[in-house]
Amino acid sequence: MGEFDLIARYFTRPVQRAALGVGDDCALLRIEPGMQLATSADLLIEGRHFLSTVAPDRLGHKALAVNLSDLAACGARPLAFTLSLALPQAEAAWLEGFSRGLFTLADAHGCELVGGDTTRGPLAINVSIFGEVPAGQALLRNGARPGDDVYVSGRLGDARLALEVFRGMVSLPGEDFDRVRLAMECPQPRVALGLALRGVAHAAIDLSDGLLGDLGHVLQRSGCGARLDVDAVPRSDDLAAQPLALQRLCTLAGGDDYELLFTAPAAKREAVARAARAAGVPVTRIGQVEPEPGLRLVDASGQALPNTWSSFDHFLDPSRS
Repeated sequence: MGEFDLIARYFTRPVQRAALGVGDDCALLRIEPGMQLATSADLLIEGRHFLSTVAPDRLGHKALAVNLSDLAACGARPLAFTLSLALPQAEAAWLEGFSRGLFTLADAHGCELVGGDTTRGPLAINVSIFGEVPAGQALLRNGARPGDDVYVSGRLGDARLALEVFRGMVSLPGEDFDRVRLAMECPQPRVALGLALRGVAHAAIDLSDGLLGDLGHVLQRSGCGARLDVDAVPRSDDLAAQPLALQRLCTLAGGDDYELLFTAPAAKREAVARAARAAGVPVTRIGQVEPEPGLRLVDASGQALPNTWSSFDHFLDPSRS
């Protein structure tokens, strides 16, 4: 199968919203008056961002999901994306599964493929995504204010727990492992929640590298600090059954959660609750923004905890895949 046969067979579809999609030198996107274009890109490398054992349909899902999560954190509505693939070889079965997972998620969010590139090489996937947000309404990292509540969506830590199972550090029964592996391989981007939080949240970020590190980005950009109740961070029953030290590692520094962390004024707690109900996504209040810089951790009883956890960094943590 040649490069252009591969593209035509697995990745060419009629566009609905774009002015021009796959097949020309550039795609053309229509942007409504009064809207700003939001764009993001993520590169996934085999052995670094995903294991060789992942099913191709799940990999297709995740490749787009991590980008949709960036749009969600900005409060942007998805429009279109491009896909660049490096493949060791063109295997029909793999491509069929990958494209199925990719397009199932794309269709669910009205986001269409409009271009990209393919080449031979070690397996690598790059998606660039485009969305739109009303001018001046984007959720950003620099908007947190003292007195804001700190929230997270969903539950944290299952993806890291699955990784610890793959590493041989933890043992889980089959059904339990299947659940946490699903969280690792098929994260659910919180696009609807991001849209519902426009005009409610002051700041937002998606959780890709670990709660403490990503919250740290918000606090640094916002010029403030926070108090965080580490035991209030929501977790699954599978993770809650593990030793407390492992629970805290997975929820605070695990990464790969792709939930939203956001801040909002205490006066808007009911508005936050309405946004969560509208999006069908649970949210949990886990702390408060404070004027003093730095992140202060406490347990359920209010006792101070030392911050001994570190979030993922590609160039400082070579052991993690």
